[in-house]
Amino acid sequence: MIRKTPSFAALAVLLLCSTGLFAQDPQEKQLEKLKPALPQFKPQEPTRIQFPNGMVVFLQEDHELPLIDGTARIRGGSREIPGTKAGMISIYSEVWRTGGTTTKTGDQLDDMLEARAAKVETGGGVDSTSISLSSLKGDFDTVFEAFVDVLRNPAFREDKLELAKQQIDTGISRRNDEIDDIAGREAAKLGYGADSPYARVPEYWTVNAVTRQDLVDWHKRTVHPNNIILGLVGDFDSKVMEAKLRKAFGDWPKGPAVESAKVEIKEAKPGIYFVEKEDVNQSTIKFVSLGIRRDNPDYYATRVMNELFGGGFSSRLFSNIRTKQGLAYSVGGGLGASYDHPGLFSLSMGTKSGTTAQAIDALNKEIVGLVKDPGSPEEVQKAKDSILNSFIFEFDSKEKILSERMAYEFYGYPADFLERFRAGIEKTTPADVARVVKKYVDGRQFAILVVGKSTDFDRALKTFGEVHPIDITIHEEPPGTPAAAGASTAPGSPQPQASNAEGKALISKVVTAFGGKAKVDAVKAISQKTSQVRNSPQGELTLESESIAVFPDQLQSVMHTPMGEMNLVVSPNTAFMAVPGQGANDLPSAMKDGVLKDLRREPLFVAQHADDPAYSFTAAGTEKVGDKIAVILNISGDGASTRWLVDDKTGQVVRASYKATSAQGPTDREIDYSDYRNADGLMLPFKRVTKENGQLAASTEVKELKINPAVDPKIFAKP
Repeated sequence: MIRKTPSFAALAVLLLCSTGLFAQDPQEKQLEKLKPALPQFKPQEPTRIQFPNGMVVFLQEDHELPLIDGTARIRGGSREIPGTKAGMISIYSEVWRTGGTTTKTGDQLDDMLEARAAKVETGGGVDSTSISLSSLKGDFDTVFEAFVDVLRNPAFREDKLELAKQQIDTGISRRNDEIDDIAGREAAKLGYGADSPYARVPEYWTVNAVTRQDLVDWHKRTVHPNNIILGLVGDFDSKVMEAKLRKAFGDWPKGPAVESAKVEIKEAKPGIYFVEKEDVNQSTIKFVSLGIRRDNPDYYATRVMNELFGGGFSSRLFSNIRTKQGLAYSVGGGLGASYDHPGLFSLSMGTKSGTTAQAIDALNKEIVGLVKDPGSPEEVQKAKDSILNSFIFEFDSKEKILSERMAYEFYGYPADFLERFRAGIEKTTPADVARVVKKYVDGRQFAILVVGKSTDFDRALKTFGEVHPIDITIHEEPPGTPAAAGASTAPGSPQPQASNAEGKALISKVVTAFGGKAKVDAVKAISQKTSQVRNSPQGELTLESESIAVFPDQLQSVMHTPMGEMNLVVSPNTAFMAVPGQGANDLPSAMKDGVLKDLRREPLFVAQHADDPAYSFTAAGTEKVGDKIAVILNISGDGASTRWLVDDKTGQVVRASYKATSAQGPTDREIDYSDYRNADGLMLPFKRVTKENGQLAASTEVKELKINPAVDPKIFAKP
């Protein structure tokens, strides 16, 4: 146990109390009287310079270490990008640096900077993009030259563009893996609206839509001196640095100003919103509503309210829900405030699945308690002290102060807003806190978001009111297109595009080639024994496997490996991989969804839906596959899209290609089918060659195939 030594003030109070001098006053009040006043806060103000071309520069000398750091913040960000190209700013900010300049590749820049332990980096956000540098004082001129080159002469090379898009696609494929990521993303959609630039996320099709020309055009549109705020901090003489900057940027002509997008906010109506996630044993809960801006006069009082209610270890939420009741792994939050748009009022907690409803009850009770008792003078003072005591650590360096001052310049806030913040907190009274509680909390109804496994909840969510399910399926095409719409026939569901006549004729030809409609429709399950040669960086690996596929959504595959049998099972209710010595581990939701989509892409399964109005079949020209002329058939339906190449003479599918999710992330998969043989009256391919992103991944030969074998339902149950 660690024992803290009492402070001098505390010892003095104890001594005086023992003499009876403080007999009428509690110890806490005497400590309050002895507490010294906080020293005056007056940070060193950076030097502000504005060039004739409109560029604003801040210089902050700091001679403690021989280092110089700098950041240029440029107006314009993701909120100015149309939703059809969501993710473009992330791609732009990556390729801006990795794509190099007109004179140096990104790799050459890496080598030069690494040799000097220096950095030139680019970034992007909702309202701005940025480029920064960091170097030793002695290397500054060389690093600054590279900084200016990247700023003014980017090349946006195509190979780096494709790499950046692949990386974002990987993130998309795995965005449903973590429960907190899901909750944060969906909470923003509830607070701002699903289509709001403050909430939207990139999708496969929005990333695919971004071109190199988009990046070039964006750079030309935004990167002009009158849209830039540049800040430098470090070991330099301000007069000398100003001269260097004027030489580098003084002759740069002004460009068009970037107009901030006007964003409409569509807050969700109060109610219960639920995301089903079956592979977890805990729930994340968020109470969501709209917040305020920082220039709101109530900002200071709401900060004190937040600290008192949900701001830290001593807050009411933490003390009551986590410490006393043991209902939450984490809990907290408050009324958010952003610079130029409302923040979110968000209260969050994580709890085990079996206490989900109890935790919601507890949070509702605390909100009612806050309205009834906004805080005693002692409680308010404790919250103020907590904010002010941490304040100094938030701005304990000249670099942090410079960054804050640049933010005020960017958003048009007073230069002394930092000093005003401290004064505003100090002046906040219990009456102010009571006023903002009444104004922003009393009578407010929240959108309550729950992410978790409903079958494990202690009480059904419908006991709190109407439940609005949220679909977090990762679609490959935009809503309204056939693949995104799936096979739903519910009223209001998006309907697929109509097939063209050539496409309908071609899918009919495929059905005939398989063995005819009656034979095709009779297939409910297929079992196979296969031998597969897989390509990997370590070389070729041969695997024998046995699988059973039950259309449309059950698959078991047993792979015989040198380590023993590996059992993969995917169904609507479970998805796991059983590995020798490791037990059965749940698959990430993205991988589960990917396997189910692959199953629904099986040519025989697709052929069963030749007459299904939820599917579309569109013929679109021809393409050569080996020595065969194949007709292109684009297929959409049941949540998956596929491109087939069909032998025009035989009607057999010779190739399928689509975007898939592999263990390594998203991939462009291509499967060549051959060696068609008769199996119980059906002509099916006994050989498959698979490529991933153009590289040979596997060759598979079917050794044995059975149609409609007996299936034991127990094989799909998790052990």
